[in-house]
Amino acid sequence: MIEISLFTDPGCPWAFSAEPLRRKIEWLFGDHAAWELVMVGLREDPAEFEAKGYTPAIMAAGAKQIAAAHGMPIDSSERERLSATLPACRAVVAARLNSPGHQQTLLRAIQVRGFAGELIDEPATIAAAAADAEIDAHDLEQWSQEQATLDALASDMHRARHPLPAALVLDARLADWEGGRRYTCPSYEIRVDGSEPIAIPGFQPWPAYDVALANLAPDAPRREDPESVSEVLEWAAEPLATREVAVVMGIEHDQAAAALAEVAERRNVGADAYWSR
Repeated sequence: MIEISLFTDPGCPWAFSAEPLRRKIEWLFGDHAAWELVMVGLREDPAEFEAKGYTPAIMAAGAKQIAAAHGMPIDSSERERLSATLPACRAVVAARLNSPGHQQTLLRAIQVRGFAGELIDEPATIAAAAADAEIDAHDLEQWSQEQATLDALASDMHRARHPLPAALVLDARLADWEGGRRYTCPSYEIRVDGSEPIAIPGFQPWPAYDVALANLAPDAPRREDPESVSEVLEWAAEPLATREVAVVMGIEHDQAAAALAEVAERRNVGADAYWSR
């Protein structure tokens, strides 16, 4: 069994842009990979970013650049204000503790709404994402306020702020916090059958994961590449971005878009789209 701890945050555009690689790992290893979501907790208060000189205009310009470089559907229009990420992190942790089968779906729903232009610290956004993930919004709100959720999120944030020693060697992939260096999003810790974990910190290209997994689990079965875009959409059972389908299939972005246009419904967001069967 490949055990993967994914350090992420619902509000990080880099984590969202790396989703195609997570999907690729999921496709290749299926039930042989067990995933753990660890919330980094980037911003408790928008004022933390404002104090560093960030503005909605600067964030919009950055989002446009990231979307252009990595092909995920990100609306780069200027938001009315900056948003905190901890409310969304609490919601994901609450789902992990109380409805674990829905935690990934909830994280995805928050990301999709947030990168389409909604503010992810608004209760209405989290409630709508809960509905998308088939979680009762009132239940999720109650779970998010429980001490067990607060303690679990604090534990996640502590882990994110104490990277493995190997990660510290790759300092450019880390970020500052008042106590030292922390993981950026996404970062991975991977172990096999309870062995000591290895670290893959920060946004990385596919070969970094491919080589690490080949060394850690050379005998793990790998699924063959999908034969069609329809097969990928059926497997995912939720709308996928063009880039996600392309990476899972191992084809070019434009090839995936052309094939998807023949069999799927398109929903535009930013410069790209999500596709549904």
